[in-house]
Amino acid sequence: MVTFVADGRGRPVFFLSSMAMHTHNLQQDGRASLLITQPNVSGDPLGAARLTLVGAAKVAPAGEVAEMYLSGYEHARYWQDFSDFSYYRLEIAGVYFIGGFGVMGWVTPEEYTAAAPDPLAKVAPGILQHMNADHADALRRIAAHYLGEAPDEVSMTAIDRLGFHVRMRTGERIHGRRIGFPREVRDASEARAALIEMLRACS
Repeated sequence: MVTFVADGRGRPVFFLSSMAMHTHNLQQDGRASLLITQPNVSGDPLGAARLTLVGAAKVAPAGEVAEMYLSGYEHARYWQDFSDFSYYRLEIAGVYFIGGFGVMGWVTPEEYTAAAPDPLAKVAPGILQHMNADHADALRRIAAHYLGEAPDEVSMTAIDRLGFHVRMRTGERIHGRRIGFPREVRDASEARAALIEMLRACS
């Protein structure tokens, strides 16, 4: 487990001790992958979204990345002058995304690098928790209307500016689908308005 920040091209930057086993491994073979997981909001970690970045981890000049890293982890400033710590950056060769059950696929490095951060990224965990805790019935109605499903249970597993992923259970069957918003949203209030509009369309 490591902490990281992403640079302007989405490349993860790490601050690693040479005493750590993962650093020993990187010094022998720089090929690495980083698994980034979404907070478990559905009660099933396999239903949560996650992203795996694959590539080569190389030592990065402190002058290029230190302040960026320290802006996210101020406590690491204490270790800056210790000779056994170095910065590493993952040069991305492949990206694999899983949005939940049945939602997965490879993303090219070019597509990943060109992508802009989603405007809902920071508020998404709160939206997911709220929808699953307080609006489970609304999610069932939306799934029935927009997907033609009649699930026993529905939970929202991921959300972005264009729509959201749901995990559905119908009897013994568990599967995932994506539902698009009627329009692109830019913040939590617009996402809420879009969800209310979709729910009203179900009646």
